[in-house]
Amino acid sequence: MHDDDKVCLCFGVSKRKIVHFCRRERPAVASLISQCLSAGTGCQWCVPFIKDLHRQVLDGVEEPDLAVNPQEYAAQRAAYRRTAESGEA
Repeated sequence: MHDDDKVCLCFGVSKRKIVHFCRRERPAVASLISQCLSAGTGCQWCVPFIKDLHRQVLDGVEEPDLAVNPQEYAAQRAAYRRTAESGEA
């Protein structure tokens, strides 16, 4: 994923914003990243990905990344939303 790709699709929060927030604020728990433009508080699809970025930053990873391309990420999120809306989740 590139820096300007969106991690939180509900609120349009990019990977760059989440990583910079984590580096600047050093939140003790990933849930505090919600203070960064409400990331993770919509459909919550992105929460595991936000937690992964949070862990990488706190572990000192120089270039935190998510091992998924933006198109596949969006497709997986769309499938998640369809499942949640149909009540199958």
